[in-house]
Amino acid sequence: MRFASVSHDDHSQAVAIDGDRAVPLRDIPELGPSTPLSLLRRATLDRDRAVSLDELHFRPLVPSPIRVICVGLNYVAHAHEAGRDVPDEYPVLFTKFASALTGAYDPVPCPPESSAIDYEGELAVVIGERARRIPRERALDAVAGITVSNDVTMRDYQNKTHQWLQGKSWDNSTPVGPVLVTLDEIEDLSALTLRTIVNGQTVQEASTELMIFDIPTLVSRISEFTTLEPGDLILTGTPSGVGFRREPPLLLGPGDVVRVEIDGIGHLENAFVAE
Repeated sequence: MRFASVSHDDHSQAVAIDGDRAVPLRDIPELGPSTPLSLLRRATLDRDRAVSLDELHFRPLVPSPIRVICVGLNYVAHAHEAGRDVPDEYPVLFTKFASALTGAYDPVPCPPESSAIDYEGELAVVIGERARRIPRERALDAVAGITVSNDVTMRDYQNKTHQWLQGKSWDNSTPVGPVLVTLDEIEDLSALTLRTIVNGQTVQEASTELMIFDIPTLVSRISEFTTLEPGDLILTGTPSGVGFRREPPLLLGPGDVVRVEIDGIGHLENAFVAE
């Protein structure tokens, strides 16, 4: 199954995706803390109000999650290019604010304060059921599905301190979506190919089999210290090829277009514009 948070004629609505049509879920305005996967599966479909996908505005997949937890350095080659030690015992974790999220096709503002805007294509996990201290072997029971994200980073701000928050949480800087793909549609979570394309040039391409910490491990480890709730997002880390480590650096500015795609899941594509 595939779900999305959209707006149509200025009305917000959670929808199920059926081919090239979107079918509203009755009385559910968006995906989030009040829409566990168990509710989505039994939601009433308002088929009389189905519309074509091209009539919709795709909002952030989960517009108001309780938690947005991000994983750093989760691919060996990216840790090497960043000049960091490879984490092998515990994942590198940080958070960002829900206000940083934006839609899969929305413009991303380039803040005038930053001169080092970078892309980071990533697979994102959407939590579907409440989980605390869930063992790895049951961790996928808490997952609603996956989607596509771009952890856009202001590198000059990221590097101002040893904490990363100020480089990762700029308003409307993190596209997530367009759709939530439930796990029953995915044959192998460890065999998905992710690509990032900047102005038509492929700059990142890797399989999720290269993750240091896989999805069940991440969900289990995170649930040790915080209760995961439906709608929570986990951005699972970016592979190598980020812009600030290229020669010459490939940094973003107004006029650039970044597409992130995961085979079989979907893609997002965002134009960068002056704020």
